Amino acid sequence: MVASPLRVVFFGTPEFAVPTLDALLASRHSVVAVVTQPDRPRGRGQKTSDAPIKARAVSSALPVLQPDRLKDPEFSAAVNALGADLGVVAAYGRILPEPLLAIPRLGMINVHASLLPRHRGAAPIQRAIMAGDRETGVTIMRVVKALDAGPMMAVATRAIGSDETSEDVERDLARMGAALLVEVVDRLAHGGVEEAPQRDADATYAPRLTKDEGLIDWRRSALEIHNLVRGLYPWPHAFTFLDGKRYILRRTSVKERNDGRQPPGTILEASGDTLLAATGAGQLQILEVQPEGRRALATRDFLAGHHLAAGSRFSGAS
Repeated sequence: MVASPLRVVFFGTPEFAVPTLDALLASRHSVVAVVTQPDRPRGRGQKTSDAPIKARAVSSALPVLQPDRLKDPEFSAAVNALGADLGVVAAYGRILPEPLLAIPRLGMINVHASLLPRHRGAAPIQRAIMAGDRETGVTIMRVVKALDAGPMMAVATRAIGSDETSEDVERDLARMGAALLVEVVDRLAHGGVEEAPQRDADATYAPRLTKDEGLIDWRRSALEIHNLVRGLYPWPHAFTFLDGKRYILRRTSVKERNDGRQPPGTILEASGDTLLAATGAGQLQILEVQPEGRRALATRDFLAGHHLAAGSRFSGAS
């Protein structure tokens, strides 16, 4: 017997959530409304514009709810009136209160971009790369009161390439998570999904990124700095200072050889396509640089307009 399609209320905000919403819209299930965060100033001009999920919902003629307070009785009543069978959450950006979780008949499930219980929290992709993880994935889990601690319904894994950025990995995980989510929703419609509890003892936390985290400590190894650069790309970026000027490092690679005679941060070579700096262990090849307030440049173009002498030293302060 063919199970009836489910009525789904969708919670999401950024670009990561768009493939999941699209996959639900293309499925046999019905998205009855989209809940997303209130409009906020965005971009360099700080103009108020629709977040990606709101823009997609509007273009698909879906009802949009943007509560300032999730515990607002009017919002709870509006969600209750939808008659949703299931809530789907993908990078909504706020913790849902318990009374809200209980409204859909089948509860709420979440698309989380890590292999839980590792990297619970707001920035799992970036934290995985910054930690040097070689593998990540997506987990479909039940939403509970505790942060990303609910039982797991499905998992898909993906290797992390040694030079991949957060942007590269996020794009792929968004697609993987969308497909896996629809599989789980289909199984729920047919009567149930086995739910495996997480091992709380193995949990790690992936807090939100801050701009200050991008400041490079050249005493760290070349590999750790490389992981920081790619983990913080495309935001907030890793950066350093030279002669009082701030430079964003957008792409790097690792040279394993050591040069213990030079203090960390020392520029070892700066010519042609080569901009090489000493670190606490190994050497860092800088491939793309962005001077403060300017566009990003490949190393050759950057060095053509900026004279950097071997022996100069990058620092952690202006």
